[in-house]
Amino acid sequence: MRLRPRFQAYLSALQREWSSMSHKPIRKAIFPVAGLGTRFLPATKAVPKELLPVVDRPLIQYAVDEAREAGIEQMIFVTGRGKGAIEDYFDIAYETEATQRERGKDLGALEGTRLMPGNAVFIRQQEPLGLGHAIWVAREIVGDEPFAILLPDEFMKGAKGNGCLKQMVDAYDKVGGNLVCALEIPMDETPSYGVIDPGARDGVLTEVKGLVEKPKLGTAPSNLIVPGRYILQPEVMKILETQEKGAGGEIQLTDAMASMIGTQPFHGVTFEGRRFDCGSKAGYIEANLALSLERADLKDHIRAFAQEELAR
Repeated sequence: MRLRPRFQAYLSALQREWSSMSHKPIRKAIFPVAGLGTRFLPATKAVPKELLPVVDRPLIQYAVDEAREAGIEQMIFVTGRGKGAIEDYFDIAYETEATQRERGKDLGALEGTRLMPGNAVFIRQQEPLGLGHAIWVAREIVGDEPFAILLPDEFMKGAKGNGCLKQMVDAYDKVGGNLVCALEIPMDETPSYGVIDPGARDGVLTEVKGLVEKPKLGTAPSNLIVPGRYILQPEVMKILETQEKGAGGEIQLTDAMASMIGTQPFHGVTFEGRRFDCGSKAGYIEANLALSLERADLKDHIRAFAQEELAR
Protein backbone atom coordinates (compact mmCIF):
# COMPACT_ATOMS: atom_id res chain seq x y z
CA MET A 1 0.00 0.00 0.00
CA ARG A 2 2.93 2.33 0.65
CA LEU A 3 3.93 2.09 -3.01
CA ARG A 4 0.58 3.30 -4.31
CA PRO A 5 1.06 7.05 -3.59
CA ARG A 6 4.57 6.84 -5.02
CA PHE A 7 3.29 5.08 -8.11
CA GLN A 8 0.57 7.69 -8.58
CA ALA A 9 3.17 10.44 -8.20
CA TYR A 10 5.31 8.67 -10.79
CA LEU A 11 2.40 8.46 -13.23
CA SER A 12 1.58 12.12 -12.65
CA ALA A 13 5.18 13.07 -13.36
CA LEU A 14 5.12 11.04 -16.57
CA GLN A 15 1.88 12.72 -17.66
CA ARG A 16 3.33 16.17 -16.97
CA GLU A 17 6.46 15.25 -18.92
CA TRP A 18 4.40 13.97 -21.87
CA SER A 19 2.19 17.05 -21.80
CA SER A 20 5.27 19.27 -21.88
CA MET A 21 6.84 17.28 -24.71
CA SER A 22 3.68 17.04 -26.79
CA HIS A 23 3.11 20.77 -26.52
CA LYS A 24 6.53 21.88 -27.61
CA PRO A 25 5.98 24.58 -30.26
CA ILE A 26 6.05 23.53 -33.91
CA ARG A 27 9.12 25.32 -35.26
CA LYS A 28 10.22 23.02 -38.09
CA ALA A 29 8.55 21.79 -41.25
CA ILE A 30 9.64 19.17 -43.77
CA PHE A 31 8.87 19.61 -47.47
CA PRO A 32 9.39 16.30 -49.36
CA VAL A 33 10.34 17.56 -52.84
CA ALA A 34 12.43 14.72 -54.25
CA GLY A 35 9.70 13.27 -56.48
CA LEU A 36 10.24 13.02 -60.23
CA GLY A 37 6.87 14.48 -61.23
CA THR A 38 6.37 11.90 -63.97
CA ARG A 39 2.67 12.71 -64.34
CA PHE A 40 3.67 16.11 -65.75
CA LEU A 41 6.25 14.98 -68.27
CA PRO A 42 7.68 16.49 -70.41
CA ALA A 43 7.22 19.74 -68.44
CA THR A 44 9.06 18.25 -65.45
CA LYS A 45 11.94 16.83 -67.47
CA ALA A 46 14.10 19.82 -66.52
CA VAL A 47 11.85 21.81 -64.13
CA PRO A 48 10.93 20.43 -60.66
CA LYS A 49 7.17 19.94 -60.40
CA GLU A 50 7.24 22.01 -57.19
CA LEU A 51 8.24 25.04 -59.29
CA LEU A 52 5.29 24.76 -61.65
CA PRO A 53 3.33 28.00 -61.21
CA VAL A 54 -0.23 28.48 -60.07
CA VAL A 55 -0.88 31.78 -61.85
CA ASP A 56 2.48 33.43 -61.06
CA ARG A 57 3.76 31.72 -57.91
CA PRO A 58 5.21 28.21 -57.81
CA LEU A 59 3.58 25.50 -55.74
CA ILE A 60 6.47 25.39 -53.29
CA GLN A 61 6.06 29.12 -52.57
CA TYR A 62 2.43 28.62 -51.54
CA ALA A 63 3.48 25.78 -49.19
CA VAL A 64 6.28 27.85 -47.62
CA ASP A 65 3.94 30.81 -47.16
CA GLU A 66 1.44 28.49 -45.46
CA ALA A 67 4.18 27.28 -43.11
CA ARG A 68 5.33 30.81 -42.27
CA GLU A 69 1.76 31.82 -41.50
CA ALA A 70 1.61 28.94 -38.99
CA GLY A 71 4.75 30.13 -37.20
CA ILE A 72 7.28 27.75 -38.76
CA GLU A 73 10.84 29.03 -38.40
CA GLN A 74 12.94 26.42 -40.21
CA MET A 75 12.07 24.94 -43.61
CA ILE A 76 13.61 21.53 -44.34
CA PHE A 77 13.57 20.56 -48.01
CA VAL A 78 14.20 16.89 -48.79
CA THR A 79 15.37 17.05 -52.41
CA GLY A 80 16.87 14.75 -55.02
CA ARG A 81 19.09 14.92 -58.07
CA GLY A 82 17.94 17.56 -60.56
CA LYS A 83 16.14 19.61 -57.89
CA GLY A 84 18.81 22.30 -57.42
CA ALA A 85 16.49 24.91 -58.92
CA ILE A 86 14.41 24.81 -55.72
CA GLU A 87 17.42 25.88 -53.68
CA ASP A 88 18.18 28.59 -56.22
CA TYR A 89 14.60 29.82 -56.06
CA PHE A 90 14.85 30.62 -52.34
CA ASP A 91 18.26 32.28 -52.72
CA ILE A 92 19.13 35.87 -53.62
CA ALA A 93 18.60 36.66 -57.32
CA TYR A 94 21.38 39.21 -57.68
CA GLU A 95 21.06 39.87 -61.42
CA THR A 96 17.27 40.09 -61.42
CA GLU A 97 17.10 42.31 -58.35
CA ALA A 98 19.89 44.62 -59.55
CA THR A 99 18.32 44.98 -62.99
CA GLN A 100 14.89 45.74 -61.53
CA ARG A 101 16.34 48.38 -59.22
CA GLU A 102 18.30 50.01 -62.03
CA ARG A 103 15.13 50.25 -64.08
CA GLY A 104 13.18 51.67 -61.16
CA LYS A 105 10.83 48.69 -61.05
CA ASP A 106 9.05 47.33 -58.00
CA LEU A 107 10.59 44.25 -56.34
CA GLY A 108 7.36 43.35 -54.57
CA ALA A 109 6.83 40.30 -56.77
CA LEU A 110 9.92 38.72 -55.18
CA GLU A 111 8.69 39.21 -51.64
CA GLY A 112 8.88 35.97 -49.66
CA THR A 113 11.10 34.19 -52.19
CA ARG A 114 14.29 34.62 -50.17
CA LEU A 115 14.77 32.51 -47.04
CA MET A 116 17.24 33.87 -44.52
CA PRO A 117 20.45 31.98 -43.68
CA GLY A 118 19.69 29.14 -41.29
CA ASN A 119 15.97 29.22 -42.05
CA ALA A 120 16.32 26.82 -44.98
CA VAL A 121 17.96 23.39 -44.92
CA PHE A 122 18.36 21.26 -48.04
CA ILE A 123 19.07 17.55 -47.74
CA ARG A 124 18.94 14.79 -50.35
CA GLN A 125 16.90 11.63 -50.46
CA GLN A 126 19.32 9.59 -52.54
CA GLU A 127 16.84 6.84 -53.45
CA PRO A 128 13.10 7.09 -54.20
CA LEU A 129 11.99 4.78 -51.38
CA GLY A 130 8.75 6.51 -50.44
CA LEU A 131 7.39 9.33 -48.30
CA GLY A 132 8.29 7.63 -45.04
CA HIS A 133 11.90 7.34 -46.13
CA ALA A 134 11.97 10.99 -47.26
CA ILE A 135 10.84 12.09 -43.79
CA TRP A 136 13.37 9.82 -42.06
CA VAL A 137 16.18 11.42 -44.09
CA ALA A 138 15.58 14.63 -42.11
CA ARG A 139 15.79 12.97 -38.68
CA GLU A 140 19.00 14.68 -37.53
CA ILE A 141 17.65 18.12 -38.41
CA VAL A 142 14.33 17.51 -36.65
CA GLY A 143 16.02 16.18 -33.52
CA ASP A 144 13.71 15.74 -30.53
CA GLU A 145 11.11 18.30 -31.61
CA PRO A 146 7.63 17.80 -33.02
CA PHE A 147 7.46 18.90 -36.63
CA ALA A 148 5.11 19.59 -39.52
CA ILE A 149 5.08 18.02 -42.98
CA LEU A 150 3.69 19.75 -46.07
CA LEU A 151 3.34 18.08 -49.47
CA PRO A 152 3.54 21.01 -51.92
CA ASP A 153 1.51 19.39 -54.70
CA GLU A 154 -1.43 19.26 -52.27
CA PHE A 155 -2.45 22.90 -52.61
CA MET A 156 -4.54 23.75 -49.53
CA LYS A 157 -6.20 27.14 -49.78
CA GLY A 158 -7.68 28.54 -46.60
CA ALA A 159 -8.87 32.00 -45.70
CA LYS A 160 -6.15 34.64 -45.52
CA GLY A 161 -4.40 34.33 -42.17
CA ASN A 162 -5.99 30.95 -41.48
CA GLY A 163 -4.36 28.43 -43.78
CA CYS A 164 -4.43 24.69 -43.36
CA LEU A 165 -1.30 24.36 -41.23
CA LYS A 166 -2.33 27.35 -39.09
CA GLN A 167 -5.62 25.57 -38.34
CA MET A 168 -3.70 22.44 -37.40
CA VAL A 169 -1.22 24.29 -35.17
CA ASP A 170 -4.15 25.96 -33.37
CA ALA A 171 -5.63 22.49 -32.75
CA TYR A 172 -2.23 21.15 -31.66
CA ASP A 173 -1.94 23.91 -29.06
CA LYS A 174 -5.11 22.50 -27.48
CA VAL A 175 -4.62 18.73 -27.68
CA GLY A 176 -0.93 18.12 -28.47
CA GLY A 177 0.19 14.76 -29.79
CA ASN A 178 -0.04 13.93 -33.49
CA LEU A 179 -2.42 15.48 -35.99
CA VAL A 180 -3.27 15.00 -39.64
CA CYS A 181 -5.43 17.08 -41.93
CA ALA A 182 -8.74 15.34 -42.64
CA LEU A 183 -10.94 15.78 -45.71
CA GLU A 184 -14.04 13.98 -46.93
CA ILE A 185 -14.00 12.60 -50.49
CA PRO A 186 -16.22 10.23 -52.49
CA MET A 187 -15.77 6.65 -51.27
CA ASP A 188 -14.75 5.39 -54.71
CA GLU A 189 -11.66 7.65 -54.62
CA THR A 190 -10.26 6.29 -51.33
CA PRO A 191 -7.93 3.69 -52.95
CA SER A 192 -5.61 6.57 -53.93
CA TYR A 193 -5.10 7.94 -50.40
CA GLY A 194 -4.28 7.29 -46.78
CA VAL A 195 -7.65 6.86 -45.03
CA ILE A 196 -8.64 7.51 -41.40
CA ASP A 197 -10.44 4.95 -39.25
CA PRO A 198 -12.40 7.51 -37.19
CA GLY A 199 -13.39 7.51 -33.54
CA ALA A 200 -15.16 10.20 -31.56
CA ARG A 201 -15.66 13.63 -33.09
CA ASP A 202 -15.54 16.99 -31.35
CA GLY A 203 -16.01 19.94 -33.68
CA VAL A 204 -13.17 19.95 -36.20
CA LEU A 205 -11.31 17.23 -34.28
CA THR A 206 -11.75 13.53 -35.05
CA GLU A 207 -10.08 10.83 -32.99
CA VAL A 208 -7.89 8.67 -35.21
CA LYS A 209 -8.29 5.00 -34.29
CA GLY A 210 -6.34 3.74 -37.28
CA LEU A 211 -4.86 4.62 -40.68
CA VAL A 212 -4.98 2.59 -43.87
CA GLU A 213 -2.75 3.40 -46.84
CA LYS A 214 -4.49 3.09 -50.23
CA PRO A 215 -7.16 0.54 -49.25
CA LYS A 216 -8.70 -1.64 -51.90
CA LEU A 217 -12.03 -0.40 -53.28
CA GLY A 218 -14.84 -1.10 -50.84
CA THR A 219 -12.57 -1.76 -47.84
CA ALA A 220 -11.88 1.79 -46.59
CA PRO A 221 -12.95 2.41 -42.97
CA SER A 222 -14.27 5.89 -43.89
CA ASN A 223 -14.13 8.53 -46.60
CA LEU A 224 -11.84 10.75 -44.50
CA ILE A 225 -8.46 11.05 -46.21
CA VAL A 226 -5.13 12.53 -45.17
CA PRO A 227 -4.28 15.15 -47.82
CA GLY A 228 -0.64 15.95 -47.25
CA ARG A 229 -0.50 17.94 -43.99
CA TYR A 230 0.81 16.44 -40.75
CA ILE A 231 2.07 17.41 -37.29
CA LEU A 232 4.05 14.53 -35.78
CA GLN A 233 6.03 13.79 -32.66
CA PRO A 234 9.72 12.93 -33.16
CA GLU A 235 9.18 9.30 -32.06
CA VAL A 236 7.96 8.56 -35.58
CA MET A 237 11.58 8.74 -36.75
CA LYS A 238 12.51 5.73 -34.59
CA ILE A 239 9.71 3.75 -36.19
CA LEU A 240 10.68 4.78 -39.71
CA GLU A 241 14.24 3.65 -39.05
CA THR A 242 13.14 0.00 -39.17
CA GLN A 243 9.92 0.43 -41.17
CA GLU A 244 9.39 -2.27 -43.80
CA LYS A 245 8.09 -1.48 -47.27
CA GLY A 246 4.33 -1.25 -47.58
CA ALA A 247 1.86 -0.30 -50.31
CA GLY A 248 3.53 0.25 -53.68
CA GLY A 249 6.76 -1.29 -52.44
CA GLU A 250 7.65 1.95 -50.62
CA ILE A 251 8.28 2.91 -47.01
CA GLN A 252 4.93 4.43 -46.12
CA LEU A 253 4.60 7.24 -43.59
CA THR A 254 1.01 6.10 -42.97
CA ASP A 255 2.22 2.73 -41.65
CA ALA A 256 4.61 4.41 -39.21
CA MET A 257 1.92 6.79 -37.99
CA ALA A 258 -0.54 3.92 -37.54
CA SER A 259 1.86 2.17 -35.17
CA MET A 260 1.86 5.27 -32.92
CA ILE A 261 -1.90 5.24 -32.45
CA GLY A 262 -2.78 4.21 -28.91
CA THR A 263 0.57 5.29 -27.50
CA GLN A 264 0.14 9.03 -28.13
CA PRO A 265 -2.84 11.31 -28.78
CA PHE A 266 -3.81 11.22 -32.48
CA HIS A 267 -6.43 13.41 -34.17
CA GLY A 268 -7.62 14.48 -37.58
CA VAL A 269 -8.35 18.17 -38.12
CA THR A 270 -11.10 18.96 -40.61
CA PHE A 271 -9.74 21.65 -42.91
CA GLU A 272 -11.88 24.72 -43.54
CA GLY A 273 -10.91 25.67 -47.06
CA ARG A 274 -10.35 24.25 -50.53
CA ARG A 275 -7.99 21.54 -51.64
CA PHE A 276 -6.51 21.23 -55.12
CA ASP A 277 -4.67 18.05 -56.04
CA CYS A 278 -1.91 19.65 -58.08
CA GLY A 279 -0.22 16.29 -58.46
CA SER A 280 -2.84 15.64 -61.14
CA LYS A 281 -3.25 17.63 -64.34
CA ALA A 282 -6.94 18.25 -63.74
CA GLY A 283 -6.35 19.52 -60.18
CA TYR A 284 -3.50 21.73 -61.34
CA ILE A 285 -5.68 23.34 -64.01
CA GLU A 286 -8.49 23.79 -61.48
CA ALA A 287 -6.13 25.59 -59.09
CA ASN A 288 -4.97 27.98 -61.82
CA LEU A 289 -8.53 28.73 -62.86
CA ALA A 290 -9.79 29.22 -59.29
CA LEU A 291 -6.98 31.58 -58.30
CA SER A 292 -7.22 33.49 -61.56
CA LEU A 293 -10.87 34.18 -60.83
CA GLU A 294 -9.87 35.68 -57.46
CA ARG A 295 -7.33 38.08 -58.94
CA ALA A 296 -8.58 41.62 -59.59
CA ASP A 297 -6.22 41.95 -62.56
CA LEU A 298 -7.35 38.67 -64.18
CA LYS A 299 -10.84 37.66 -63.13
CA ASP A 300 -12.89 39.60 -65.70
CA HIS A 301 -10.77 38.43 -68.64
CA ILE A 302 -10.62 34.80 -67.45
CA ARG A 303 -14.35 34.63 -66.73
CA ALA A 304 -15.20 36.02 -70.17
CA PHE A 305 -12.76 33.64 -71.83
CA ALA A 306 -14.14 30.63 -69.95
CA GLN A 307 -17.69 31.52 -70.90
CA GLU A 308 -16.70 31.80 -74.56
CA GLU A 309 -14.96 28.45 -74.46
CA LEU A 310 -17.87 26.73 -72.76
CA ALA A 311 -20.26 28.17 -75.34
CA ARG A 312 -18.33 26.64 -78.24
